[in-house]
Amino acid sequence: MSQFNFNDFYKQYYRKTYLFAKSYVHDSFAAEDVASEALISLWEIMKENEIAHPGTFLFSIVKHKAVDYLRHEIIKQEAHAKMSDIGLRELNTRISTLEACDPEKIFSSEIKNIIENTLSILPETTRRAFEMSRFQGLSREEIAQALGMTPKGVEYHLNRAFKALRIRLKDYLPFLIFLIT
Repeated sequence: MSQFNFNDFYKQYYRKTYLFAKSYVHDSFAAEDVASEALISLWEIMKENEIAHPGTFLFSIVKHKAVDYLRHEIIKQEAHAKMSDIGLRELNTRISTLEACDPEKIFSSEIKNIIENTLSILPETTRRAFEMSRFQGLSREEIAQALGMTPKGVEYHLNRAFKALRIRLKDYLPFLIFLIT
C-alpha cells in the first residue's frame, strides 16, 4: 500500500479513534498515543493481510490498547497508594513517638547528674550555701546565720555556684528555661 493511502486512512480514522480512546483513558496525551499506536498497528496488519472492515478492527485494537493503558494506570496508582500509605504510617509513627516523648524525663536524670557533679567539686561553703538556698528553701539571712557569715557573703557563694552550674549546664539552659516558663 502506498504512503498516500496511509495518510487518507489516518485522516479518516484518527479523530474517531482519538475521541474513542479519550472517552476511556481521560488523558489527551495518552489518548493520542493509543490512537496513533492503534492506527500504526492496523496499518502494519493491513500490509500483510486483507481486512474486510478496518474500522471495526481498528476500534478493537484501540479498545485493547486503552485497556492496557488503564491496567497500567491501576498498577501505578496502587504503587503510589502503597508508597503514600507507608509515608502516612511513618508520619503517624513519628507523631505518636513525639507525643509520647517526655523531655523532662529524658533530661532530668542527665541534669540531676550534672548538678550533683558540679556541686561536688564546689568549695564546701559554696556548696552548702547553694543547697540551703535551693533544696531547703532558706533565705540569705537564714543561710548567713547558719554559716556564720553576712548575707553579702552568702550572695557571693550563691553567685559562684550559679556561675559554675551555668557553665556546666550551658547546653541545657534553653531546655531549662522552657521547663520553668
